[in-house]
Amino acid sequence: MSSLFDLTGKVAIITGASRGIGEAIAQRMAEAGAKIVIASRKQESLEEVAADLRAHGADVLPVAAHNGDKAALNALVEHAVAHYGGLDIIINNAATNPHFGPVLEAQDSMWQKTFEVNIMGAFWLSQAAVPHLRARGGGKIVNVTSVNGLRPGTMQGVYSATKAALINLTQTLAMELGPDNIQVNAIAPGLIKTKFAEALWSNDTIAESVKGRTPVRRIGEPDDIAGIAVFLSSAASNYATGQTFVIDGGITVPLL
Repeated sequence: MSSLFDLTGKVAIITGASRGIGEAIAQRMAEAGAKIVIASRKQESLEEVAADLRAHGADVLPVAAHNGDKAALNALVEHAVAHYGGLDIIINNAATNPHFGPVLEAQDSMWQKTFEVNIMGAFWLSQAAVPHLRARGGGKIVNVTSVNGLRPGTMQGVYSATKAALINLTQTLAMELGPDNIQVNAIAPGLIKTKFAEALWSNDTIAESVKGRTPVRRIGEPDDIAGIAVFLSSAASNYATGQTFVIDGGITVPLL
């Protein structure tokens, strides 16, 4: 069974990897044997994560790249290929959510920023990476979306729209890249205890409401998402593509 999840020799780019879900995914993929390229906006934060990963035996390359900047993402792929000689796995995890409030009150700039980072960033990185995945005979693209892409989150309409679009992009890429032996899937986390979602889980009223509606009666941790990311990056998922794997403690289970 271990060979199914073995990532030895695989090269993976993980965006939004300086903290939270991205950092947890980097840790677990490194443990599975992958060579890791971690990306986020700030090099200093990446260096701290890289130092910790190396202390645990990981082979890691930190590269600062803004997920809303096409040129930066192209350069990220070039750095990865130049350093490791190829590319096998893309984890599109970076995201932003600058607007919290009624969707009709969102400024155009907020829409533009959210779409650039959450959708265009995932598209640009995939676009740059696919030729290198094809050159290796196949590969994996994993898009981290959200349960808000399945049903809109309260006061999070702009963010929810981008996450819904990312699910559709996942399905489209899966159809188009299947013949190239590239599997494309999405992970839809529920509420996870990260800095990104702190405004929600640090609010006692919201946190207790979420826990009360979640069958496992707790808020998720970043490591709860890391395992499915390893699965979707490994040979264990070779016949899965175009799917969205919901990891939410059961909160989206329909109630009778």
